[in-house]
Amino acid sequence: MDYLRKLIAKISANPIARNLVLALCAIIVFGFVANLLLNLLTRHGQVRDVPDLSGMTVEEAKHAGKGSSLRIEINDSLYVPAYPGGVILEQNPVAGAQVKSGRRVFVTINSYRQKMVTIPYVTGFSLRQAKSNLEMAGLGIDKLIYQNDIATNNVLEERYNGKIIHPGSKMQAEMGAGITLVVGLGSDATAQAVPRLAGFSAREAKSRLWEAGFNIGKITTGDGIDALNEHEAKVYKQSPATGSRQALGTQVRIWLTLDEEQLAKGHKQSDRDARAAAKALADSLEEAAFNNAE
Repeated sequence: MDYLRKLIAKISANPIARNLVLALCAIIVFGFVANLLLNLLTRHGQVRDVPDLSGMTVEEAKHAGKGSSLRIEINDSLYVPAYPGGVILEQNPVAGAQVKSGRRVFVTINSYRQKMVTIPYVTGFSLRQAKSNLEMAGLGIDKLIYQNDIATNNVLEERYNGKIIHPGSKMQAEMGAGITLVVGLGSDATAQAVPRLAGFSAREAKSRLWEAGFNIGKITTGDGIDALNEHEAKVYKQSPATGSRQALGTQVRIWLTLDEEQLAKGHKQSDRDARAAAKALADSLEEAAFNNAE
């Protein structure tokens, strides 16, 4: 104790030593306080597993999140007829992810009904313009019906649920609904090449088919595809094949997959089909030229 008193006395008598000791003490205290505050603010070490909220109502999810010290916030809404209204369809972070206590979990809920939109009047437009206007309104094409006319791909009539859409009509449809278009088929109309669909989503494939004058046929979904993840699936197979020449209005069937390996094989098959179609067309043109020369 005497030694400690003498040491303190010497330090107190020496301004430089005294200041160094005070500075060192201040650093130690500051480090302790900073570490304490950091732990309080970040809740260091309090890691939580995010529960699976799919299928729950928001109230149920909030109750489940409260037990894990998580905050549930609605980020978006979709309309999937296969699921009850008000239930959670998707979440971020996903179930099983490890997050710190107090983290917000954003959820997408299922709407009770689809949003209604006014059907735009597209009679008299070209097929490409009509398709663009319908898609901008959140609608699609249910069916293309070709009938003889002086021009090809001019919209002659527009129908929804069997009712004709007239100028100034305020008829509404659920967003995503399909509109039937009666389209002209000129006397000079020829068979058209079926577009390549491999690698596209069902929505993108439909749009490409409509623009080329074809109808969407049966859609076959692969393993693991449901109403929630179908938008992630890609076309890996189609019939008729890529590049084959078909009459306008022909239905094209597609197959969807989530399997990357299956998709890669589909791309290769589509390439082969396109090359075969190109060769067949070239051979046909060559034969026609030869026959005309005779």
